[in-house]
Amino acid sequence: MKPGLYETLERIAAAIERRKGGDPEKSYVAQLFSRGEDAILRKILEEATETLLAAKSGGRLELVRELADLWFHCLVLLAHKGLGPGDVLAELHRREGIPGLDEKAARKKG
Repeated sequence: MKPGLYETLERIAAAIERRKGGDPEKSYVAQLFSRGEDAILRKILEEATETLLAAKSGGRLELVRELADLWFHCLVLLAHKGLGPGDVLAELHRREGIPGLDEKAARKKG
């Protein structure tokens, strides 16, 4: 990973935090928050669908752009739930080195 990429996620998360209580007429993020959790979830579904379509038929750049949209909206959802990118990265770190089938089985037990 290029240096500074994690910091980019943190800066975007901080910008989302600053904007979530702003004027919905002036901020897309504030607009999403003002519409509530269902609107945020619908946007994630929309972006996930666009990501799948880009993966099936689009070029690499289109896929990367759609994934960037999806990640952004996931950051919005995390902020809505009082979480941030560090929470997700900590979970990925916890799972690192654990075979996927073992990790999935452990979640079913807990």
